[in-house]
Order: sequence, then structure tokens, then C-alpha cells
Amino acid sequence: MRRLYSYIRFSTPEQAAGSSTTRQTEFAERYAAENGLYLDTSLTLRDEGLSAYHQNHIKQGALGAFLRAIENGQVEPGSLLVIEALDRLSRAEPIEAQALLYQIINAGITVVTASDGKHYDRTSLKSNPMDLVYSLLVMIRAHEESETKAKRVSASIRIACENWISGKVRTHIRNGRAPEWLEETGNDAPPLFRVIPERVEALRLAIEMYLSGQGAGAIVKKLNREKITYTGRPLLSSHLYKVIQAKTLMGIKEISVKGETYLLHDYYPAVLNQTEFDKLQAAKGNRPRASTSTIPGVITGQAICYCGYCGANMSGINMQSRARADGSISDGHRRLICASQSLRQDCPVGGSCSLAVVERALLTYCRDHLTLHELDSDNTVKTKLQTELAKAEAELAEIGKKSARLTEALLETDEPPLTIMRTMRELEKRQGELTAQCKQLGSELRTLQSNSSAKLLKEWSNVVANVTSLDYEARNTARSLCGRTFERVDVFIKGMEANTHGAQAKVAMSLGSRLGKDGTKKPLIDLVLRFKGGAVRLLRINPNNGKWVAQVDF
Repeated sequence: MRRLYSYIRFSTPEQAAGSSTTRQTEFAERYAAENGLYLDTSLTLRDEGLSAYHQNHIKQGALGAFLRAIENGQVEPGSLLVIEALDRLSRAEPIEAQALLYQIINAGITVVTASDGKHYDRTSLKSNPMDLVYSLLVMIRAHEESETKAKRVSASIRIACENWISGKVRTHIRNGRAPEWLEETGNDAPPLFRVIPERVEALRLAIEMYLSGQGAGAIVKKLNREKITYTGRPLLSSHLYKVIQAKTLMGIKEISVKGETYLLHDYYPAVLNQTEFDKLQAAKGNRPRASTSTIPGVITGQAICYCGYCGANMSGINMQSRARADGSISDGHRRLICASQSLRQDCPVGGSCSLAVVERALLTYCRDHLTLHELDSDNTVKTKLQTELAKAEAELAEIGKKSARLTEALLETDEPPLTIMRTMRELEKRQGELTAQCKQLGSELRTLQSNSSAKLLKEWSNVVANVTSLDYEARNTARSLCGRTFERVDVFIKGMEANTHGAQAKVAMSLGSRLGKDGTKKPLIDLVLRFKGGAVRLLRINPNNGKWVAQVDF
């Protein structure tokens, strides 16, 4: 039996509440019975709240799934598709709408409209060419209706946004969904929303975990396991990434109308203030790449750990196949190796060393002996940011003057020269770039003031407890601290003397190059720590027990 499919689409809840669904369902059942067809319901062909004007029903809805089913052969040629009217199929520009109709017909599918009983297939259109004209006229009318409605809605939203910003009228603006951690108050004037306490608490917990260096995947996994949610349903890592970038956290509703963006302050209750939001954005931009390993590397895998001999990245290898019964791994089975060596490329010094030993020495050193001297980059970085910001603002002001002069020139002529128009466009583009740059620099300056070196030092004082026991969350926290503290860590797995060139080797040799144990001599592991504050320090490590034995400033 040939198959009949029924497609139903509504763009508003009011339409869904009507009798159209019942009418079309009854029509499809009756049509199938009268024509010996099998009404196939295996494909869910129902799009509610998806616009045919913006083509959302194709991009993310059931009609798009139906088109893919035609392409992969799941819907066979000779089948029929019943719709209430052609405007249910598309309200896009007539050329696009007709192309969609032709795509279905050319695949051997007959389109049946329930409202007038018309058939559209290759045979009927060939015998009745005026049906092509009729379908085009229907699509033109549908598009014009939607376009007129869209213009009215856009104008209404624009006026509402301008009224909110000016403080003239402040009421609900129905555009987009409210954050899941809020609920409406039922008021027609502010406050329009109130927080759901347990969800806001969950959201703050997720943000704190993110700021501590944990990845979105790990955060979501833990919160879902403990049945903690800020949405009322299980969380997704992709959704968390969107949330931490959203201005709704500061109570701002962001609406775009025809390319123009409106920021409605105090529309929602704020979860974060401006300083907290800036800190979150800075953390998002500067945080180390999340580790996918079950044993996250503290210094590896985030582009700060390099081979001191050849400059290649250093990689961490956890031989988990050799784990003990309790799941722990001995120091010797967690290795630190030069990437060029692992790729069988040239490195002056071969071999590997214990990654556990290096991590233990570095973390205990940072916990017990770091001072503000190493961490205090505030003045240096602040001066640099302020200089860059002043330079960008000066260029922005100059562009404003040039634009004003060019605008005056345009007003004095009836036919603007193309060179002036081209220059205006270039200035507008550069103005947008500088505006974004100034915004970013300002955000970084505000974050710098709130994220002091003293606070970072305090975080280091509590870091080592569970790291060496391979606790996942503790290691992610340590990983984040290393990314925020060090610009670069150069590792000499057999000591600097193994590479006898350069001033660093001379400094290392002046410290004493060997550590004796029971009369034997074994090479130390040397780390050159380059702090983000500008300080450079050499740390010498005993490879047998992971204790640091000497330090010196360069």
C-alpha cells in the first residue's frame, strides 16, 4: 500500500488550541481510507511553535526530518504528504517556498492540501500548469502576511525596549524565554520576576566550581549525580557554557531587533554584580583547557609545560593498566616525557622522569614558599592594560572626528563619491573592533582589581591536600591555579647540566649539580618557573622523593 503522511505545524499556542488539528487528522484518516492508503504515523510530523517564515521548522523541526527521510529512502517515491494549506509548508520568500514544494514533488511525493483538496505532483502540474501559478500566489500572500506581521512585531518590540531604557514604561516584553532560575511575579510592573532560591543556589555552586578550574562536563556530571539543578531538569555542559556568558546573570535582558541590540538593565533579578560577572568572563577567557583524563595533569595539557632542552611540549602519561588494587598508581608509572621524543624527533636529551615527583615538589613549594613577590603582577599588568586601553580610546576618538568630517562632506554633495563611502565603511568596521577591544580591556582591568595576588596566595595555601591522592576535583583546582600562576614551566628532566649551553646552565651549576644518596650520584630535575608577574625562579628537585632541594632567582 502507498503511504500517507500528515504534517501539522503551528507557530503559536493559540493556533494549537483550535480545531485545525482535529480537522486535519480526520481528513488524513478519511482520505487514506477512501483511497486505499496506509496512514503512516512512524514519523512524528508535528511542529509546534516553529516559524515557517524563519524556516525553523526545516532547520530544527519535523519537516526538516521528513526531508532527510526522503533523501535517505525512508519515505519512498509514490507516497503522499497531507497538509492543511500551502502556508503550513512554508512562509519564506516565494522563490524559497516554491523550491521547497518542488523538492518534495521531484522526489516523487504528492502534496495534498486538506483545505481545498488540491493535489500537487508532477503529473497534475503538467496537465494543469495554472496550479503552479496558484501555488505561487498562495506563497506570495503567505510571505507578505508574515513579513507585515514581523515588521509590526519588530516595531512594537523596539518601542518597548526604548521605553524601558528611558524609564518611560516598564512592563513585560515577550521576546525569548526567561532564565530557568526565575519565575514570574504576575506583576505588570517591576519586579516582573523573582528568584527560585534552590535553583539560584545551584547556579552559584556551578559558577564557583567553574571558577575553581573544573570543566563544564565535570561540573554537570557531579551536579546531576547529586540531583542539583538550576533549570529544574538534568543539566547539559553546553547549556552551562551558554549560561556563564549570558548577561542575564547581571539581570540584563538582551534583545536584538533587525541587527540592533538593546540591553535592558534590571529586567531580571541579578545573580552576579558587574565585578563578579567580569571575573567570570576573564576566567572563561584565560582558563586552561579542560582535561579529559581521569587523572588531570597539574601542569601538562594546558600549554605551560615545555622541555628545557628542545622547547617542545611536555606530555604526561598515566600507566593506568598498572594501577594498584585500590586504583592508585605508583610514582614511577606516571611519566613526564618530551613530545618531540615521543614523536621520535630530535631532542638533545632523551628519557623521561616521574610526573608525580615533579608535581609533588612544585605544589609543596608553591603552598609553603610562594610570596607576593612572585605573584604580584598587578602593577605590571595593570600598567600594560591601561596603556592599551588609552591607546584604543584615543584611536576611537580620532575615528569619531574623521567620521564627523566625512558626514559633513556627504551632506554637502548630492552624489557622494565612492571613496568617501568606502572610507566611511572602513571607519565603521574599525570603530566596532576598537569598541569591543575597549570593552574587553575594561573588563580585564576590573577583574584585576577584584582578583588580587593576596587572594591567589591564599588559594595556594590550601591546595595540596588531596592532589597527590589523585582526587579529580582537587587536581582540577591545582591545575587552574598553575594556569593562573605560571606563564611557562621549563623542565630539565636530567638537570640543566645535561644541556651545557646558556646562562641558565651556569646558574644551575653554581648551585651544585648532584645529590648524593648512599654514596651514589643521581641527576636532579630542574624546573625553571616563569611567573605571570615576571619573576623567574629555578627549582631543583630530588627525583627519589619529590622534595625540592634548592631554589634561586634569575
